[in-house]
Amino acid sequence: MSDNDIAVKVKPGTRPRIERPRLYKVILVNDDYTPREFVIVVLKAVFRMSEDMCYRVMITAHRKGSCVVCVYVRDIAETKAKEGTELGKQAGFPLMFTTEPEE
Repeated sequence: MSDNDIAVKVKPGTRPRIERPRLYKVILVNDDYTPREFVIVVLKAVFRMSEDMCYRVMITAHRKGSCVVCVYVRDIAETKAKEGTELGKQAGFPLMFTTEPEE
């Protein structure tokens, strides 16, 4: 019997279950000072959204007080929120993005 003739039975074992990382929402918080046009510029730059989608997010935050911009894993969500908030600060506006866990 050669090595090629050996039959190997593989038992189906239990695979370790890999948990998906928890997702976080990036939220645009409305303020009465940041110009709408600037909010749209930041949304386009940081979140790579279309002009139309940026407008809808900005108007929703304006009318309801806040709006979920997108959902990412924690590190990316926090980085994007910080980047957007920093762009507002650099321009002298109180633009604010926050993050919170998705239910």
